[in-house]
Formats: sequence, structure tokens, C-alpha cells
Amino acid sequence: MSSEPPRSRPVRHHDHGQWLGRFTDRVLVVCPRCGGRAVVLPLPHLENPKYFSSLSFQPGRLTCAGCGAITAWAAGERGGALAGVVPGGTKDSFVRQPLWLQTRCAGRILWAYNEEHVEALAAYVGAQLRERYASPTMAMFARLPAWMKSAQRRDEVLAGLATLGNLAQLSAPADRSDAAHERGGRPRHHGAALFRGGPY
Repeated sequence: MSSEPPRSRPVRHHDHGQWLGRFTDRVLVVCPRCGGRAVVLPLPHLENPKYFSSLSFQPGRLTCAGCGAITAWAAGERGGALAGVVPGGTKDSFVRQPLWLQTRCAGRILWAYNEEHVEALAAYVGAQLRERYASPTMAMFARLPAWMKSAQRRDEVLAGLATLGNLAQLSAPADRSDAAHERGGRPRHHGAALFRGGPY
């Protein structure tokens, strides 16, 4: 992640309506075996999806370069449809592991899926002027919590995002953030359905 000072960041941010699911093509998580950094990716033989929403249904797997752990994931079925995941929260929506990129910030937990997600959040938070997307219902930035959007919290949130950017470069179990641990929360495995001709 860039370490440029806040004053050199873009003054204006244009929200193009990106969905949070856009960043689920590569998710950094805590390895269930060694506690180091693992990554969740779609299976390598699959073509890039035409729509980012398809990422919620594509089979994938967790792999850890540190210990060799592998965990597979595939969408279940519900009423003749594939039951996909709903992104969001401090756990990966596919294999339900804590996200690697988590840190304590402003009395909350600040999290991201990967470096690109961190950069997108930093560009938004650091901007002095923010132009909203015309239809913000599912847009990621419109759904951010108020504390992340607050001008009074800008420097604090940017510092937290810089911490996440640094964490993305680390991978050993000892590098794990004290915020990246199991915590209670409602499972979000099957919040969407996809009707299609056959399985992936």
C-alpha cells in the first residue's frame, strides 16, 4: 500500500458503484492450521467471471504457502439453485476463517480482503470531496459505517489502513494481528441464490 502523506492524496473521489464482492477474487485469511497468512482464490481452471457477483458462487479453495494447508469450498444447493455467500464482516464468507487484514481502529475493527481493497478504501477515506454513485443501494462506499466516513476520524482511519497495507506484506503466524481472531457473528453462507443450467 502507498505510504504517501494524506495531503498528496486525490482531493476528489468518484464513486463508480463498486460492490464489496468485487474484492472477493482474492481474500487473505488466517490459516486454520498454522495461524499464518493463507489466501482464498477461485479454482484456477475457471474463467474470469463476466460479473463480479458470480464470485459468490464460484468454487474455490484456501491454500497456505507456510504449512501447505488446503481447504476447498463449493456453493451448496437450495431449491434447484446454487446457494452463494454474502460478503461482509471479519470472516471470509467462503471458508469462514478470520480475515488476515484486521486491526483495531477508533474502538472498532477495521478490515479488508486484500491490498486492492485497502487501496480503494484509502482513496475514499482520504478524499476531501466525495461524489456519490447515482444508485448507492449496493455500492460499497455508500454502505460504509459512519465512523469510517467521518472527517474527524480521517487520519485515524488512514493510519489503520496503512497498518492493513503493511500486514498484507507479512505472512508468518507471529505477524498475525491481535484483532484477527475468531469472534461471534451471524453466519452469512447462504444469502444469495443463482439459478443456472448446471454446476461449475
